Amino acid sequence: MLDLITNFLASDFRTATPILLAAIGLVYGQRAGIVNIGAEGMMLTGALAAVVGSFWFGSAWAGALLAMFSALLISLIFAYLTISVRADQVVVGTAINILGLGLTTSFARVIFGVNTAPPKIDAFEPIAVPVLSKIPLIGPVLFQQNALVYVALIVVPIAYFILFKTDIGLKIRAVGEHPKAADTVGINVYRVRYGSVMVSGLFSGLAGAYVSLGLLSFFTENMVAGRGFIALAAVIFGKYNPVGALGASLLFGAGEALQYRLQASGTDIPFQFLLMVPYILTILALCGFVGKSQAPAASGQPYVKE
Repeated sequence: MLDLITNFLASDFRTATPILLAAIGLVYGQRAGIVNIGAEGMMLTGALAAVVGSFWFGSAWAGALLAMFSALLISLIFAYLTISVRADQVVVGTAINILGLGLTTSFARVIFGVNTAPPKIDAFEPIAVPVLSKIPLIGPVLFQQNALVYVALIVVPIAYFILFKTDIGLKIRAVGEHPKAADTVGINVYRVRYGSVMVSGLFSGLAGAYVSLGLLSFFTENMVAGRGFIALAAVIFGKYNPVGALGASLLFGAGEALQYRLQASGTDIPFQFLLMVPYILTILALCGFVGKSQAPAASGQPYVKE
């Protein structure tokens, strides 16, 4: 029984990591007043770029860096259209998702071909932390994961500290609550929002890299499978707080881990229904909680400097 619990919790952390990485970036965007539903497209772009980078350079870390850079470029397009042009954020985010799906599908076929055996690439393998990995229950869960899981867990307190304990975080939160007041005291609203969107792009790209090089070892079309939207739900459920996003990501990740366990157990439930588990859990969680989470006052509202 203990082994079953340990394996499930370890799987939960693995499946929650891409959601958490994307959610951390989205927290910054949301706190600055930007609703970025384009994280799905950015994650897809990062997932393909990570595989390409690992394939070309022979290093998973090179792939992760290329993933972050490619998603950063996509986030700059999103930022320009929503902040400078002041287009509707939801519409632009939807367009980014469609763009990400189309670009990654086309480039994957051009680079790797169609119906071919996937080439061997460098991926993120589990790393056992000496001594700590031997601790009963906690060791296998927290200290026998791959490098990006450790990165995600380390980034959470750093992101919290920056957002709530530094001048930079104060400016981000001020812009999200009352951009006009922030502007009157000398805060460059456009610069803060651009920076926040870029952070969300970097983390979304890293989340995509985890999906293709951490969970799997290659790219498949639409492999992000809604995790960008689940990350946005984790931000709301976590009350726009990196620590809250961690808890929400683990909750939603548990849904995915559960459906894997149920499939492996040979249950008679059709696998199509099992695939629905994480999404149903996300919807139920939001239906029961979304009213208790207060978004920044200027969320989704373009700013016009007078």
